[in-house]
Amino acid sequence: MDGFPDAIVGISVAILIVLFSVQRFGTDKVGLSFAPIILLWFTFIGGIGLYNLFKYNPGVLSAFNPGYAVDYFRRNGKKGWISLGGIVLCITGTEAMFADLGHFNIRAIQISFSVIVFPALLAAYSGQAAYLTEFPGEVEHTFYNSIPDPLYWPTFVVAVAAAIIASQAMISGAFAIISQSLSLGCFPRVKVVHTSAKYEGQVYIPEINYLLMIACVIVCVGFKTTEKIGNAYGIAVVAVMVITTCMVTLIMLVIWKTSIWWIALFLVVFSSIEAVYLSSVLYKFKQGGFLPLAFSFVLMVVMGVWHYVHKERYMFELRNKVSSDFIKDLTANPHINRVPGIGLLYSELVQGIPPIFPHFIANVPSIHSILVFVSVKNIPISRVTLKERFLFRHVEPRDYRMFRCVVRYGYKDVIERPKEFEQQLVENLKEFIRHESYISEAIMGERSKQMTEPMNLQHSTILVNDGIVGRSGRSSTIHVVESQQQNHPNVSSGSIQSIQVDGKSTNSFSKMVTIPIQGAEEEMQIVQTAKENGVVYLLGEAEVVAEENASLFKQIVVNYAYSFLRKNFRQGEKVLEIPRARLLRVGMTYEI
Repeated sequence: MDGFPDAIVGISVAILIVLFSVQRFGTDKVGLSFAPIILLWFTFIGGIGLYNLFKYNPGVLSAFNPGYAVDYFRRNGKKGWISLGGIVLCITGTEAMFADLGHFNIRAIQISFSVIVFPALLAAYSGQAAYLTEFPGEVEHTFYNSIPDPLYWPTFVVAVAAAIIASQAMISGAFAIISQSLSLGCFPRVKVVHTSAKYEGQVYIPEINYLLMIACVIVCVGFKTTEKIGNAYGIAVVAVMVITTCMVTLIMLVIWKTSIWWIALFLVVFSSIEAVYLSSVLYKFKQGGFLPLAFSFVLMVVMGVWHYVHKERYMFELRNKVSSDFIKDLTANPHINRVPGIGLLYSELVQGIPPIFPHFIANVPSIHSILVFVSVKNIPISRVTLKERFLFRHVEPRDYRMFRCVVRYGYKDVIERPKEFEQQLVENLKEFIRHESYISEAIMGERSKQMTEPMNLQHSTILVNDGIVGRSGRSSTIHVVESQQQNHPNVSSGSIQSIQVDGKSTNSFSKMVTIPIQGAEEEMQIVQTAKENGVVYLLGEAEVVAEENASLFKQIVVNYAYSFLRKNFRQGEKVLEIPRARLLRVGMTYEI
């Protein structure tokens, strides 16, 4: 029996490895296999609890009287206060349900907690209390000793399975929190795999999964007993409750605009209760309670460093983005060569030209015949259709053939391989050129018509069909947007537009015209020729450093901590599937 605890540790480590290995199949598939076991577990403990309650002593229900709690603390004093750290473990695990709101809807959490979890726990603990009134010497193994003999082994098997599954909620919650932090710019780049098209929050993050597995194995081997792990878990749970109370108070004040008296009452009641429990669990700080605080500190440092530098870098780009005068001067500069092909310059800026562009021009005085500033954005829907994925606009002056493109992906969309992506981008760019030509000529034709035949268009619907045929020998029909609040249509090249033809997607189109497309055909041919000459990816390699007069603390954060994180997490070209053979890095130093 001397090696029995070591065997338990070994089995636990093996179970942990298997549990983390199946996470890649997704929360919905893993949860589908786990749900019947959990339902059976709550049925067992609830049923056994009711059996013991009515068999031994239904009078224990009087313990719900708060007066008994007061008497308990009066009799035990400091020992009673310390025991709160163990009492709080009775509810640990239930709070994980609320961490899974990103995986399931609110109604599912409410129903499962109110109808299944809460009644089953009350019945289980009441039944054990009734059993202890009959057998007071069996406190250490109350649960298993109170199980009726015919149900002992089935309950044991289900209990072991439930203990394994209980970790799933924590793992899922960790994935959801990291994913949300990543979208807020508070965490370094990691690979996020969305495993469900219905729920955005159901994600799997390989790097975090394996880091959690390693950490859990180290804790299991290092602590060996559930006593120290329980002390660590108790601090984590109560700290979550305290933070939640603070956040809800902030929401009541800022979002809900609740009366200040209700806010004060909520804060005083809940914070006073949680403060008592927090003080109790912190008493076990040296007996394992330090672990969650140490993990939290490291995680907060990583998130704080990344968010601060990431924000400062973005603000630097905003402050130093290229002005329109620079582009105009560029077109008149005879030393700038136009090389055949398409250049795709990636940037996080949706508006304006990033400061890396003039730095590129200063070192390589040439520009591709077609230059596109690409911004990739993830939006909170499952999929973005191909016809709505690419949003284009011109960068003035138009004859220089520079474009801004925002590429939108849903969380279930997979970034295409380079060849497929290039083909889609070029086809959508040609469609944008054609549609913008349609609209421009339609506006010019309409204004010319208004000059010859004045009429009030404020509340009228006009159908124009001039039947003009272009060089291609065919005519095209397009709907032109006109707001009823304006007498004259206005198309701004400064806004991103998504345009569709053939009458498929028009919200307020009220005129139909037929116009020539000869100018558009020439531009589209230039784009196609540029694609055939090759596509080159331009990626800014910005090195962020602290200013010379910055404090020592800022220099450590920016020059060392952020640099370490950036070098050891995923780089942009890996996330965007950029081919290395056609990747041109442009180095630049940002001083923040």
